[in-house]
Amino acid sequence: MSKYKVEPGQKINLNEWDPDDKSEWPEGKKEAKEQFLEINKELESLQELLYAENKHKILIVLQAMDTGGKDGVIRAVFDGVNPAGVRVASFKVPTEQELSHDFLWRIHKQTPGNGEMVIFNRSHYEDVLVVRVHNLVPRKVWEKRFEHINNFEKLLTDEGTTIIKFFLHISKDEQKERLQERLDIPEKQWKFSSGDLKERLLWGDYTNAFEDVLSKTSTSYAPWYIIPANRNWYRNWLICSILVDKLKSLKMKYPEPEEDLSKIKID
Repeated sequence: MSKYKVEPGQKINLNEWDPDDKSEWPEGKKEAKEQFLEINKELESLQELLYAENKHKILIVLQAMDTGGKDGVIRAVFDGVNPAGVRVASFKVPTEQELSHDFLWRIHKQTPGNGEMVIFNRSHYEDVLVVRVHNLVPRKVWEKRFEHINNFEKLLTDEGTTIIKFFLHISKDEQKERLQERLDIPEKQWKFSSGDLKERLLWGDYTNAFEDVLSKTSTSYAPWYIIPANRNWYRNWLICSILVDKLKSLKMKYPEPEEDLSKIKID
């Protein structure tokens, strides 16, 4: 999956990345969905092993334009994992207490402990995205945050956290269709907000901001993957495949039992 990985220092122009790409599954949707079910079971087993071994920490970062599919990824990819070892952290508008601290204070509290997998639905990157696009802080403030974020993620990885970051890349036309669905389908209307239309007007500004994020914060220890996300089935298969490969690379093992179980008899 290396072609979706942003190399350190790589300059990103999102116009060069096709959100409709499905080149790893030219056979089609049906075959990919069947394969997804298989590797999804493998992900569930690996997550159970992660929890049992209680040694590694996994942080998954999901970022996207509005309607990019973050919730859909969480529902599909992590559907069968052990809830005791997996947690989703969502970051909304900072509270008054959070604003009284540095921008990473509320983030650090949500990072994973040993044996835990944490999924950030939005993340510390909002402080170089929304903050930048809406001019909530001066440029000289948010520009410094790229270095702060890289240093923060280096600290986490040095302490044993594996970080995998996914940018779900959709087209503006696809976003239009998804917003229209939220208007047309009664079961999805609760997700619609008139504020989404205001944010859509800033598509170009957000694109520029995301390009800087991807270019400046994809590192050897915390890489970004640009996931073509117009097709949900391809998005889910690709993310699940990357996670399975990453978890396998940790070479995890179940802990040894505390005593010789062959001598135990249950009456």
